[in-house]
Amino acid sequence: MPKLSALLIVFNERKHLPEAIDTVAFADEIIVVDSYSTDGTFEFLQNDRRVQVFQKKFEDYASQRNYALSLASNRWVLFLDADERIPGMLRKEIEHTLTLQQPKAAYFFYRQFMFCGKPLRFSGLQSDKIYRLFQKDKATYIPSKLVHENLEVNGESGILKHKLLHYFYDDYDTYKGKMIAYGRLKGKELFLKGERYFVLKHYLKPLYKFLTHYIIRLGILDGKKGWIISKLNALSVVERYKELKRLRSAAPE
Repeated sequence: MPKLSALLIVFNERKHLPEAIDTVAFADEIIVVDSYSTDGTFEFLQNDRRVQVFQKKFEDYASQRNYALSLASNRWVLFLDADERIPGMLRKEIEHTLTLQQPKAAYFFYRQFMFCGKPLRFSGLQSDKIYRLFQKDKATYIPSKLVHENLEVNGESGILKHKLLHYFYDDYDTYKGKMIAYGRLKGKELFLKGERYFVLKHYLKPLYKFLTHYIIRLGILDGKKGWIISKLNALSVVERYKELKRLRSAAPE
């Protein structure tokens, strides 16, 4: 079987890391890039002999992932976030995929979102899929995408059947902080692309985001969970345009 490198980028993930590392322990090497955590993450990783840990100041998600990618010694790489887990059937499917005579360049994983440990059925996340397994020499993360980074693939893509578990929501304040951070990075991304700030977008885009998740994508069927997710996704859009406005105001004419 071709060798596999498991890669993680982390910041203050001490709580999630024991299970995250265990779930990729079948890989031939585990490489973790830490963004100078303050909660004991780095020290924990240093004490785990299965892990090679490096530190790099966080600039954006794409550059952080590309740095981790540069450290991998194997052609096949498996990216994982600290709040994701690989169930047994998905692990078997990954291992089978590595043995294919003519594998795809990259593979999407569908994700099952877990809200406080329980499945979230709707809220716009039911069809979510993301690249997680790919051949290192055939893919790279696009530098201009600072958040929700996109993988540029040179070749065909496939989709694995079994789902990745994503424990994305532990508590309100933590998830709110993440959505605010994502929004600000997205605002910076729009600024670097030269997008101008418009008041109507600042107010209409968040409303559209909320209605999309809560009504169109059936978040209402998730009850209070759907309301929270829809509201915080809208908040992220508010922060996006707030940051764009700030950067536009500070930029020289």
